Amino acid sequence: MPVGRVTWVAALLACGRVPVDPGPGPGPGAPVLQLVSDKLNSPIFVTAPPGDTARLFVVEQGGRIRVLRHDTLLSTPFLNIAGHISAGGERGLLGLAFHPAYAGNGRFYVYFTTPAGDIRIARYLVTANLDIADSASGDTVLTVAHRSESNHNGGMLVFGPDGKLYAGLGDGGGGGDPFDNGQNRKALLGKILRLDVDGASPYAIPPDNPFVGDTGARGEIWLYGLRNPWRFSFDRLTGHLYIGDVGQSAWEEVDVLSAGAPGGGNYGWNQMEGKHCYAASSCPVPGLILPVLEYAHGQGCSVTGGYVSRDGSVPDLLGHYLYGDYCGGWVRSFRYVGAQAADPRDWPALSVSGGLSSFGEDARGRMYVTTLAGNLYRIVSQP
Repeated sequence: MPVGRVTWVAALLACGRVPVDPGPGPGPGAPVLQLVSDKLNSPIFVTAPPGDTARLFVVEQGGRIRVLRHDTLLSTPFLNIAGHISAGGERGLLGLAFHPAYAGNGRFYVYFTTPAGDIRIARYLVTANLDIADSASGDTVLTVAHRSESNHNGGMLVFGPDGKLYAGLGDGGGGGDPFDNGQNRKALLGKILRLDVDGASPYAIPPDNPFVGDTGARGEIWLYGLRNPWRFSFDRLTGHLYIGDVGQSAWEEVDVLSAGAPGGGNYGWNQMEGKHCYAASSCPVPGLILPVLEYAHGQGCSVTGGYVSRDGSVPDLLGHYLYGDYCGGWVRSFRYVGAQAADPRDWPALSVSGGLSSFGEDARGRMYVTTLAGNLYRIVSQP
């Protein structure tokens, strides 16, 4: 998670910009930010259950999930597990994913750090009051030891187009991956996992995961060689997987796995940082997958991965993958064409202050931005 690396005030003073196409100005039809709420406490993610067009669910780092119904913030949290987590720096309640069949089974999944500092994914159930979850219903799906360092906890949960639950775990923290988790396929840290939460309790390993049957690897692993994949998403039209992987001290990166491509890819950390050598003596290292986009720390400090816009009400963004930087507060985009990042754009009217903690989507596909300072914005077209 980016929030523990630097304070956002100091970071904003240090971050620069890159010369890319600024895109349309803030004239009619241009993408702009619409404030939805400024009453949140360290919001770090926003989402909605499938088909629920009336509500937004906002994750607050301190341990609460808040509900907005028709943009009105409800006073009672949907879930409050503040007493069961550790929060602060890069720890806290970090992720939320609703089961694809949530309307029928009421199941949702959260990602948090325990009081001991471990990473935990847990399943909860909604009550008969659809705006309040059953806080006593929590069942642990997976716990991963993470006690040596407090940073690089990851935090993203999302159900893929295949109905499997994907989870992004950081490398275990400390500078340079001192525990060598990124390249260790027997460790779950520094990976994106793929779990079948319907096939068994608490989960089954999908038989088509890349390391099933490999005694030198964990079967849960889908991708490895990641440092801190704080936010990633699937394009709701194509199924491509976009990953914003937070860098060490020099380079931030965005990786893409095309729909239908097999898992098992090695994205390089800690042998490489972006397209550059880190622990490796010469680069590129054979067999590693390079990012489709990188930017240097003169332009920011911590990438915040976003989404491919499929919101027809903001036509200037259609087909563009939006991403930002936590420190710089800027938002940029590119289109993924021919396995490359094409048509890069800068969107000054979408820039924020206060720490760009996350992007999110609602059930309609409209896109949102959260800031650690407490704001939730919707991306809309300028009237």
